[in-house]
Amino acid sequence: MLWKRDIDLVQFNQQSMGCMLGHLGIRLTHITDDTLEGIMPVDNRTQQPFGLLHGGASVTLAESLGSIAGYLCTEGVQQVVGVEINANHLRAVSEGEVRGVCRALHVGRRHQVWQIDIFDPVGRLCCSSRLTTAVLTPDE
Repeated sequence: MLWKRDIDLVQFNQQSMGCMLGHLGIRLTHITDDTLEGIMPVDNRTQQPFGLLHGGASVTLAESLGSIAGYLCTEGVQQVVGVEINANHLRAVSEGEVRGVCRALHVGRRHQVWQIDIFDPVGRLCCSSRLTTAVLTPDE
């Protein structure tokens, strides 16, 4: 198993209500031995003025999943911070929910690389992102 920390998805989603995840309606939905999944509604909070899913909202979902997954791969007082993210927006979405699936490409002692694919309501790939994170200890 990839994860070093336990997570209760229901409790985590409740704790996230007051931060960006809660404001955008992002919720963690599923965790396996090597993936973390979450959903985000496509509504007035996440759409651009033209009614399509905002690319920044997609990147927020991707970075959130990658950062949470990164944290789950650490121990003790270690923290994870994003270093670089890129996103390829492949398909427009105008309604429903999108689903993000996060997988590790590399989990090292100091750096992690995560692949986050976001799918539209019918399962088509609409955004593909890669997030690099750094693992820090409090004295760094």
